[in-house]
Amino acid sequence: MPKHNSLLRTKTSSFFSSCFLYAAGTSASFLLAWAFWSFFSSPAPSANPSPSRGLASEAALSCPAGKAGHNRSYDPPDPTFYDDPELSYTIEKTIKNWDEKRREWLEKHPSFAAGAADRILMVTGSQATPCKNPIGDHLLLRFFKNKADYCRIHGYDIFYNTVLLQPKMFSFWAKMPAVKAVMLAHPEAEWIWWVDSDTAFTDMDFTLPLDRYKAHNLVVHGWPHLIHREKSWTGLNAGVFLMRNCQWSMDFMEEWASMGPQAPEYDKWGVIQRTTFKDKTFPESDDQTGLAYLILKEREKWGNKIYMEDEYYFEGYWMEIVGTLENITDAYTGIEKRERRLRRRHAERVGESYGKVWEEHLKDAGYGRGSWRRPFMTHFTGCQPCSGDHNQMYSGQSCWDAMQIALKIADNQVPRRYGFVHRDLLDTSTVPPLPFDYPASDLVGGAS
Repeated sequence: MPKHNSLLRTKTSSFFSSCFLYAAGTSASFLLAWAFWSFFSSPAPSANPSPSRGLASEAALSCPAGKAGHNRSYDPPDPTFYDDPELSYTIEKTIKNWDEKRREWLEKHPSFAAGAADRILMVTGSQATPCKNPIGDHLLLRFFKNKADYCRIHGYDIFYNTVLLQPKMFSFWAKMPAVKAVMLAHPEAEWIWWVDSDTAFTDMDFTLPLDRYKAHNLVVHGWPHLIHREKSWTGLNAGVFLMRNCQWSMDFMEEWASMGPQAPEYDKWGVIQRTTFKDKTFPESDDQTGLAYLILKEREKWGNKIYMEDEYYFEGYWMEIVGTLENITDAYTGIEKRERRLRRRHAERVGESYGKVWEEHLKDAGYGRGSWRRPFMTHFTGCQPCSGDHNQMYSGQSCWDAMQIALKIADNQVPRRYGFVHRDLLDTSTVPPLPFDYPASDLVGGAS
């Protein structure tokens, strides 16, 4: 399905382009968001709290570190890889024996070992300066809120970067130094999930099928036949990827980054990429074509450990998705009216159990184009919400309108968990309370 990746990504010299598009100046909003998140991240109190101690004290006594959660206040004096003066977080410095170093760190921090095999940390980011597009900062704040909501709902940590960790690795190359630094800073995370700033989660219930990827170290959205037979650089999209935190990934990142603008053979790689992939029209070496090249030419060394996901919208091309979202939303509402379990109020922390109920009713929905299942992620490739320098294939207005629709439909899945819902998707600020047993009950607006 090549249209999934008809991105023809707009080349731009902006600081972070489609990978790092957010702007500074929103720190107060972030602090408020994180404070809100922290509030809902507090451990649950016991059923019978002591009046003298209060809920927090009783919870601490009832939930000893190492069993109920991570012990963030304990770092033993025994040396770890962090004490090595030769350790460097930079993209240029080679990391060796990373699997052993991670394993030793987890052994010394046992509270983080439980569940480590499936632990995910999301990485995204934006430029450090204000957006040129007048509404760019607002859009990127909403994109960030969308990611923060998804991570909170599913218990993932998130790292938001706004600086170039390698000054010469601008634009889409900037994600590589950030991902490597996060791997080193978070040995407790098994998977690092890079998500471009112009990507929105449009299904808040869907979770990654990690069992499918247990024999692989890198997951990207792509179509193998477009890489191997058609030799098209648009056979995959590098704007969203899931990478295992392991030595293989450290080695792969080093080779992938060797095609970047900080490397001495940058110009040479631009020629090689255009020679190999005839549909690549611009001369510079780019990360996406570089990844396609390694899959095509280095199958034994790299390709066999890379999973090209084409069974669901690991990231989906916005132009083929947005027009379907309202009908899909109506179909989901119809399921809720018929299924009482989905109408039951519940704590946000246990929401994944209701995702399983949804799956019972979506077995015949299909995936991808033509499906009436919510697309997992909608990627606004080429829209450049921060710079406004959108691809000339479509108008800027079509980009902004589509973003508003996708973000509103995605966001409307969140206040539902708090007893509210947007009655009108054109009204982003008003959320009347839900009546009991909604949507089988009367119209929105009654007492909650």
